[in-house]
Amino acid sequence: DGTWLCVMTTGTGDEGDLGQHIVSTRSRDHGKTWELLTDIEPRDGPEASWATPYLTPYGRVYVFYTYNYEDRREVKLVDGSDTTHRVDLIGKFALKYSDDGGTSWSTQRWFVPIRETKIDRENPYQGKVRFFWSVDKMIAHEGASYLGISKVGGIQDGAFHSSEAYFLRCDNIDTERDPAKLTWQLLPETDRGLTSPEGLIASEVNMEVLSDGSFFCTYRTVDGHPGHAYSRDKGKTWTKSAFMTYGPGREKVKHPRAANFVRKLPAGPYQGRYIYWFHNNAMSGFVGRNPAYLLGGIEVDSPEGKVIRWGEPVAVLYGKSTEDRISYPDFIWDDGLYITETQKSTARVHPVPDDLLAALWQSP
Repeated sequence: DGTWLCVMTTGTGDEGDLGQHIVSTRSRDHGKTWELLTDIEPRDGPEASWATPYLTPYGRVYVFYTYNYEDRREVKLVDGSDTTHRVDLIGKFALKYSDDGGTSWSTQRWFVPIRETKIDRENPYQGKVRFFWSVDKMIAHEGASYLGISKVGGIQDGAFHSSEAYFLRCDNIDTERDPAKLTWQLLPETDRGLTSPEGLIASEVNMEVLSDGSFFCTYRTVDGHPGHAYSRDKGKTWTKSAFMTYGPGREKVKHPRAANFVRKLPAGPYQGRYIYWFHNNAMSGFVGRNPAYLLGGIEVDSPEGKVIRWGEPVAVLYGKSTEDRISYPDFIWDDGLYITETQKSTARVHPVPDDLLAALWQSP
């Protein structure tokens, strides 16, 4: 009916503090005003974090999130020297659903089974406790749906010690209405996920499907460049770990330790083309997220199949303070392109001017 539905993670304190939970809200005027927040999980329950939605063809909305189902209050550091009270990245991958457009949510939750891999067995709990999260948007392709997740090897020095990128495939989420009967598979089929060519961090993976059925994904690293990979067999195997480039044989894209996303435009004058969100600098740490840039991409042929060739960076959003951290966008096409973003405590919606969007494909 044209209503926008938003799910998000919120709380009364800082990221990771007690009381962190997931909520939803709706807008009927392109994000100008929003309804009061609706709790998907209660604020007085175990941590529920990093919500991501999926709309089925029959109108049901699923929300996926990390749920601290054992209500642990601390976890061991990787080196075993101490513990941390950051418990919003542990537990099970949960889902709830709404059949009324996000006005209300199922009381019951279900858990997605995730195959154990090497990075789980090497964490401080030998896989008995899982560290993971997702910021991806599930996409459908040829009867199956795919969602990127990040597995974490544990926490050390206030950050993730190591991470690998995977995808969950569900073959029947678009047709099966009993969540307990959904079938899940972890991809790639190996014991290791996608990794950085140099460092220990490969996380926040997201992907799109190219016109020949190839998969293209990007993920963040701590090495000054994002990672990227292609799959020609629906995610079962992927190309060797590599830093993202502007195209075959071209220079590497610069990006700090921050979210980076690829999206295919679903409508409008550039339907079928690609946009890529990043920050165009190689700073280290959780900084360098202002301004934000877009690349415009088109498909070109290669000996292995379709690949994406990217244009030149175009600044799309900026803040007046260098401390601003503009990140975790989503993209909505509704008679034009809108971008949502958050700076940890403030979330906003921005219409993208038509001439700015056109500039993405006017590079020399």
